[in-house]
Order: sequence, then structure tokens, then C-alpha cells
Amino acid sequence: MNVKRTATFVTLGAATAVWLAAAATSGSRTDGQAIPVEVAPVDSRAATLAAEVARLRDHPTAVPPLQQPRRNLFSFGRTVPHRSSSETGKPVDAVPHPPAPPALPPLRLAGIGEDVTPGGVVRTAIISGPEDVMLAKEGDQVTPRYRVLSISADVVELTDLGDGSVRRLVFK
Repeated sequence: MNVKRTATFVTLGAATAVWLAAAATSGSRTDGQAIPVEVAPVDSRAATLAAEVARLRDHPTAVPPLQQPRRNLFSFGRTVPHRSSSETGKPVDAVPHPPAPPALPPLRLAGIGEDVTPGGVVRTAIISGPEDVMLAKEGDQVTPRYRVLSISADVVELTDLGDGSVRRLVFK
């Protein structure tokens, strides 16, 4: 090692030792007595808070009893028996709600291809379904539920074979 580097390390080590010694003895006087530290007077709010805590401990609040859960989150497909109006105090709906319409299958327009023929432009829709990708032209049946009604440059219209409604798939 170089003499200059050794001198630098020794100097830095000595400075660190002096600094640590000064920090360790900063709380005492040279005559051996501790430096007095001023203590802040007791806040009057602390006494008020202690009295309030004692009052709350003496009078616990009433906790309402736990209610039986209306449904079990871990069971599937079981129905909960309806309570009558005499049990709950509220009138029970006499009319059952109609069932929700079935969910639409997740179809997405993935692309549109065009073929130029002497008779005009023939478009082919690329539709991705839940299980596969389908290529369809106008009039083709895409799923057992839908038939392709029309194909434009960025929209495919599908006709529901059950109720005749139209579903539009937009190319994004």
C-alpha cells in the first residue's frame, strides 16, 4: 500500500474515534455531574383523557348479538328459505322475479378479410369465440345460436336464431 493512502486511512480513523468519543460523553459535565434536562409540565388534557378512559372501561357498550348468516358462501346452488312477513316485520314480495336472460357467449371480432372478385368485394369475418376461431361470410352460421347477417369494413352483424335480435361485433 502506498504511504499517502495509509496516512489518509489513519487520519480518517482517528477523526472517527474522536467524533464517537465526543458523542458518547456529550450528556455529562467535566466535573462528573449530569446536565439537568427540563421536563415539560403535565398537560391538563392528559388527565381529562385518563378520566374518560376510566369511565369507558367501567361502562362497556352493549354489543348486538350476532345474526345467523342469510347465505353460505361455501355452498353452491342451494336456495335460502324465505322468511315470512311475521318473522321479519316487513312484507315479503309475493311476485317472483323473472329469471335473468342467459349470458351472451363471449364473441369478439378479431379481423376482417376482403377478396376482390369480378362480382365485387367478398368479406370474411374472423370471429374468436370461447373455444375456437371462426371464419364466416354473410349467411354462414357462426355458432348454434348466431348467423352472420352482414359484414362491413369494421362491423359484423349477427342474428340470433332464437329471438331474431341483432348483435353487433365491432372491430377495435
